[in-house]
Amino acid sequence: MYIRETQKKKGLFHGMLSPEMNHEELAEMMKTSVLYHNGPLVALNKPPGLAVTGKPGELTLLSVLPEVGQHLGLSQELHVVRAPGKESSGLVLLSSCPQITKTFQKFFIHSRRAQKPTVTYWAVTTGVPATAKGEIRVALKLDKVKGIDLVVPVKAPSRQTLKEGVKKTLTHFSVEDSTSDCALVKLQPLTAFPSQLLVHMVLQLCPVLGDHVYSARVGSILGENFLLPVETTVPQTQVLNELFLRRLQITSKEVALLPLHLHLQQILLPQTSVAPGVLIAPLPPFFSQTLCNLGLQMSDQPKKK
Repeated sequence: MYIRETQKKKGLFHGMLSPEMNHEELAEMMKTSVLYHNGPLVALNKPPGLAVTGKPGELTLLSVLPEVGQHLGLSQELHVVRAPGKESSGLVLLSSCPQITKTFQKFFIHSRRAQKPTVTYWAVTTGVPATAKGEIRVALKLDKVKGIDLVVPVKAPSRQTLKEGVKKTLTHFSVEDSTSDCALVKLQPLTAFPSQLLVHMVLQLCPVLGDHVYSARVGSILGENFLLPVETTVPQTQVLNELFLRRLQITSKEVALLPLHLHLQQILLPQTSVAPGVLIAPLPPFFSQTLCNLGLQMSDQPKKK
C-alpha cells in the first residue's frame, strides 16, 4: 500500500509514502509518477518523504532509477539534474545524456547569476507574510544546535565566514491567497541552500505547514508571532491551535504525521530539441485537500463567492 490507511480516511494525507513500502513497490510508484519523457529527458512528480539520495541499501529515488529507466526503454543510466529536498514534493528532472545534463546545469547557473528564477515552489504557511510580495535576503550556515545539525541565519557575514560555509541566500515570494491565519505563498529561490525556503519563511514569522524542524523557532503570545533565539530551540512537532486543527480536520495526535506543504511545481528549461520551455507538476492530493479545508485557492482558479 502506498498510503497510510489511518490517514486515507481523512483524505488530508493522501499521496504520502507508506513507511512499510519496499523497493519493488517504490519502483512501481515512480514508474507511474512520470510526467514527461522525451528521449533522454525524464520528469517525475516526487512524493514528500522520499529522499533523492542516501546511504547504500536505503530506499531512495536514486535506488529505483534503474527500474524507471528500464521501464522507459532507456539504455543509459538516469542522473538527477534538479530535485526538491526529501520532505518536499514535486518535480524531479532526470537525464540519461551527459551533454543534456551539462546544458541544463549551465542554464541554471547562468540564470542564477542573472537573478532570473527557474523554479517555483508553492507553500502553505501558518501565518500571513507582512507584505504581499518581496524578497528575502539572509546569510545562512549549517551549525550544531544542541548537538543537532541545523541551518541558522548569520546576521553580519564577513569575508572570512563566507569562506567557512556561510552563504548569502535570496528568495522571491508572493502571497497568492490568504485568510486571517494562513496563506498560499509562491516561492522562487535564486540560490540553493539546504532548508533555505523553510528558514526564510520562519524569518517571515510564517512557518510552512508541516515543518517539524524549523517552525519551533516561531513563538506566539495572544496571536502575535515572534522569533525565538536559535540557540534555545530544537526541532519539534509543529504547534497548531485548536481552530486550525478543526479546519484541517485532524486531531492534535495526528499533527506529527502532517506532511510538509512545500511543492516544487514548476521548472523553466532552456530551448532544446528534447525539452519543453516549462515543466509543471500537479499538487499532491493532500496539498489540494488542505487548500480546500483552509479556504485557499491558487491564482488560476476563480475565487468562490
